[in-house]
Amino acid sequence: MLRKLARILKYRLLIPILRSNAPPVETARGVAVGLVSAMNPFVGIQMALVGAFWTLQKLFLPRWKFNLIAALAWTWVTNIFTVPIVYYIFLITGRLMLGRWKELLGFDEFAQRLEKILSIGGGGVTAAWDITIAMVALWGIPLFIGCIPWAIISGLIGYYWTLKYKEGRRRRRSSVA
Repeated sequence: MLRKLARILKYRLLIPILRSNAPPVETARGVAVGLVSAMNPFVGIQMALVGAFWTLQKLFLPRWKFNLIAALAWTWVTNIFTVPIVYYIFLITGRLMLGRWKELLGFDEFAQRLEKILSIGGGGVTAAWDITIAMVALWGIPLFIGCIPWAIISGLIGYYWTLKYKEGRRRRRSSVA
């Protein structure tokens, strides 16, 4: 199972970086945009956020480019397997940021409630909206505030790691050739 997960991560997250012909800074920006989009509690719209950001970037900042494929790939950091852990971290972080020390709850209780919320049917945008409304009703603002530091931190780490990795790879390839 771990081998399968490692293979999925390699092909979904690293291959878009490795195969990108974009300048290192554009790929690094793409990873940052993808990670920032992934680190939000809006269920199921991370890739749509990247698309919206790409459209706005094209309209208002045409010189500030980012690798769209890398951005879309890195939104998958939050997926069906990681969502319970990530959202729990968002909730705890938000409650700590708001000084709500007595409202901390255990992961098992949180996971049961989240599973019930994520089972809301409907499909598409309607289901995403209904799930978001249910999460706001149950956990409120702490969940949404708690994602902000994680979005910033993951975006910055992803940007600098990718930039360093791509530039190092480019240097190694040019020294071999």
